[in-house]
Amino acid sequence: MIDINDQNDKPNETLASTAFLKLRNEIIAGAVDPDSKLLIRPLAERYGMGLSPIREALSRLAVEGWLRQTDQRGFTVTPLSLEDLRDLTATRCLLNESALAASIAQGDTLWEESVVLARHRLLRTPRQTNEAAGIRSPQWENAHKAFHASLISACGSQRICAQDAQLFDAFERYRIIARVAVAHGRSDTDEHDAIADAVLKRDAKQAVTLLNSHIRLTEMLVREALWHAGPPAEVSGLRA
Repeated sequence: MIDINDQNDKPNETLASTAFLKLRNEIIAGAVDPDSKLLIRPLAERYGMGLSPIREALSRLAVEGWLRQTDQRGFTVTPLSLEDLRDLTATRCLLNESALAASIAQGDTLWEESVVLARHRLLRTPRQTNEAAGIRSPQWENAHKAFHASLISACGSQRICAQDAQLFDAFERYRIIARVAVAHGRSDTDEHDAIADAVLKRDAKQAVTLLNSHIRLTEMLVREALWHAGPPAEVSGLRA
């Protein structure tokens, strides 16, 4: 049995960052139920760490909004809600309107090449590791995020890019938990291609329209998937 009070060779800050990333990824992937309570000692034992880095990781996750902290309950995973999904969608669309337009206006040939490369990698990466079993591919998830990040990477603001990445991850949590992949009659490969084509043509108006339509369609599919899975309050902590 691991002695969670033993000192580790790694500094606590490094261990806290490792725990932060592991737990954050688990929350996004739906491996940790929304609205569930997280206890420090069991997490320390599971990750093979001391209590201090786990506390630090949980505090950081709370600051970023992945967890909620209360005096009575400690740390709980932030629940899903239809209102939060609407807010996420609206915020992403508003951010895209300025960030993508700025990126198209300011981007150079190196930026164009990064968009082309990101699109190529996304196209060449299988969406599922086991298509029959419907097991999602982490490689595709990474390529998908990289493609969307490339679109606004020339906007000129690191803060906007960082905010966009955080909103993307929060949105992905809903999509993954709802098990939304490619709906009948929808090809998000074609959607990504159309967005990239408009970006490379420097058609800011069309690019923003296509990107926001892509996000709103995913929101609609997530909403339908969660609603049909059962009453909103019963689906993985979803709240109306």
